[in-house]
Amino acid sequence: MGTKNILAGVLGCCFLLFWSISGCSSENQPAVDTAAEDHINVPFTKHGSLTMSRDGVVFREIAIEIADSDSSRTRGLMQRDKLPADSGMLFIFESETQQGFWMANTRLALDLVFIRTDGSVQSISKYVQPMSLDTVLSDGPAQYVLEVEAGYVDSVGLTEGDQIQWTALDASDAP
Repeated sequence: MGTKNILAGVLGCCFLLFWSISGCSSENQPAVDTAAEDHINVPFTKHGSLTMSRDGVVFREIAIEIADSDSSRTRGLMQRDKLPADSGMLFIFESETQQGFWMANTRLALDLVFIRTDGSVQSISKYVQPMSLDTVLSDGPAQYVLEVEAGYVDSVGLTEGDQIQWTALDASDAP
């Protein structure tokens, strides 16, 4: 009887040890609660305005945030649930080159407008899916990229070749 109790105790200890060790595995732990971080909604901050024109006629003006540093370009429109009507984010790069964007941690579906150094629309990627790690590339060299909510490009009729101009509130970032 004593041997059975010792054997049961040893087996019980082994089970508890196995259970506690397996509980330490990162695979078995519940995901870290990032709900608070996931529900942060970064507010829109107007840095300037942007106009869209065709044949010299302005057909739309929007408010823009400007992303012109590595950190602001990396963050982009992450942690946004929506944008105000007629607004977007303008990414400014050092030089004209093929641009690539991904939607990791971006909760909004977006239209991406790739813009040449001269302000002409080079290419457009519409309805880019949120939270995707796929890279969306410009069809050629671009120095600027405008992100607006998905469907906006169609709603205003923006097309390749249209002209984009912007003015920063401090006027130092405008072309």
